[in-house]
Amino acid sequence: MKYIGAVISVSDINLSKKFYQDIFGLEIYQDYGKNISFTCGLSLQEDFGRLVNILKEKVPKEANNVELYFEEEDFDGFLHKLRQYPEIHYLHDVMEQTWGQRTIRFYDIDGHIIEVGESMKMVVKRFLDSGLSLAETSKRMDVSIKDLDTLIR
Repeated sequence: MKYIGAVISVSDINLSKKFYQDIFGLEIYQDYGKNISFTCGLSLQEDFGRLVNILKEKVPKEANNVELYFEEEDFDGFLHKLRQYPEIHYLHDVMEQTWGQRTIRFYDIDGHIIEVGESMKMVVKRFLDSGLSLAETSKRMDVSIKDLDTLIR
C-alpha cells in the first residue's frame, strides 16, 4: 500500500485552485473538474458530501481538528505575499516556536487551518548567521549536531 495524499472539501473548486496556486505556488498534477490534485499530494474536492455520501450540511467549516502544513525557505517573502490577501483570517500572527522555527497559521477560503513554517534548514542558517556555533544551535533547537548536519546539507 502507498499513501497518496490528503483530500480536502472545498465549496468552489476554481477559487480554491487559484488560492493554492497563488499563495503556495502549487502545481496541478491532475484536474478532473471538481477534483484537482497537486504535485505535492494535496487534492481539492468540490461536492465532497455527495462524493462520500453524506449530507452537505454535515461537512463542517472550521472544524479546527486538522491542519495543512507547509514549509517555506523564503519565509519573509511568503509573509509579504500573504499580506496581499486582506480577506485571510489569521489564527495567530508570526510566532517563534521553542525550537526557533517561525510559523503562522490561518484559514484557507473554506475554513481549513493552514500552517506555514520557516524551513528547518533556514532556521539553522539563521542561527548560524546570527553567530551561534553549531553546538549552540544544536542546544537551542534541542536536536543533535548530526541532525543539524543533515538539515544543512
